[in-house]
Amino acid sequence: MNKRGDVQRLRGVLRLGALVFAISSLVLFLAPRVFTDLLGMPGSLNLDWSMQLSGVTILTLGGLMFVIAQAGSTNGVLWAARVMMVGAFGLGVMTLLIPTGVTWFVILYALIGFGFSSAYLVFLARRNPQIG
Repeated sequence: MNKRGDVQRLRGVLRLGALVFAISSLVLFLAPRVFTDLLGMPGSLNLDWSMQLSGVTILTLGGLMFVIAQAGSTNGVLWAARVMMVGAFGLGVMTLLIPTGVTWFVILYALIGFGFSSAYLVFLARRNPQIG
């Protein structure tokens, strides 16, 4: 059974995504109001706490992405890439649906999600160079 997917490039996308998540999580945890201000959301202690909680969750997800990229089997990488493709697309859609309206940062943040989703899709669709 031939497996599709350029696994080495998918490992790279997972690593890059893990780095983006690590940076995002630090901002969300240490300065949540910066993030909410950029999204055009009115700040509050409750929203700050939610952003910090999201930061911890994103850090965990990014850590798992890095571990899979470094040590995951071929099947593990392919499955992680499929999950992240859907998740990144969902991030882009949900960002555009933000109830505060579309700003330059909302567009940028959505494009990052769609960009990662597209990268996963492209490298999942490619023929596996190790198999030929």
